[in-house]
Amino acid sequence: MNLEHITSEVCKIATEGGHFLAKERKVFQRNRVEEKNAHDYVSYVDKETEKLLVKKLSALLPEAGFVTEEETIKTEEKDYCWVIDPLDGTTNFIHDNAPYCVSIALTYKSKPLVGVVYEVCRDECFYAWKGGNAYLNGKQISVSATNDMNKALVGLDLPYNDKEYKPLMNHFMDQLYGKASSIRVNGSAAMSLCYVAAGRFDIWCEAFINPWDFMAGALIVEEAGGRISNFEGQELLFNNHHIVASNNTVIHDEILALIQPFFSFIK
Repeated sequence: MNLEHITSEVCKIATEGGHFLAKERKVFQRNRVEEKNAHDYVSYVDKETEKLLVKKLSALLPEAGFVTEEETIKTEEKDYCWVIDPLDGTTNFIHDNAPYCVSIALTYKSKPLVGVVYEVCRDECFYAWKGGNAYLNGKQISVSATNDMNKALVGLDLPYNDKEYKPLMNHFMDQLYGKASSIRVNGSAAMSLCYVAAGRFDIWCEAFINPWDFMAGALIVEEAGGRISNFEGQELLFNNHHIVASNNTVIHDEILALIQPFFSFIK
């Protein structure tokens, strides 16, 4: 299997999906938004984008199964599997706020082979294939060299499970606000991972997320020279729901140390 060729084709498909999102954003009807869970939204745009992606990816690799966020196709996990989030950052999209993106990963036996994330607002396509480095719009990218929390830009996103996550988030703010260079909330897990890969964030973490949120971005971080783990510091697995991504320096272990007293809340 030529992973570089497949990645190139997936970039085209993700970009097409992103252009559809951009077109729909101009005529978006907020009254057609549905609430899946408290503050967790989906719109007709998510679903239509997913259908477009599924059709194109099915033609590209007919033998592959699918794991998709909006379940417009029945989940079918095969050796090769597409893991898709048609619109990561739905709340941002609804409010016409950047960033939001299309995220596509190809996995083999739950391990990522290809990762593509297309960010609509800045027309940026991040991509990687296993063993092939990481790229942004054709140029190779790499994580930052920051190894001092005082100089680190930290990404902290806010999952929907607020009751379980709030103790840890409050702890993060208490320990990092005024110590780290600054803190940002992106509103898109896939984009935050790409920001780590491109050196825009030095470290980022979130819990209560799913494979379609992180699978593509995690590979891009690794291929950019970064470090990925779950909240226990172990290898990130397909069924994990918590993730730390960093530039592979001591700040990764500092974040893990902050998490440990609160891990029971989010396990």
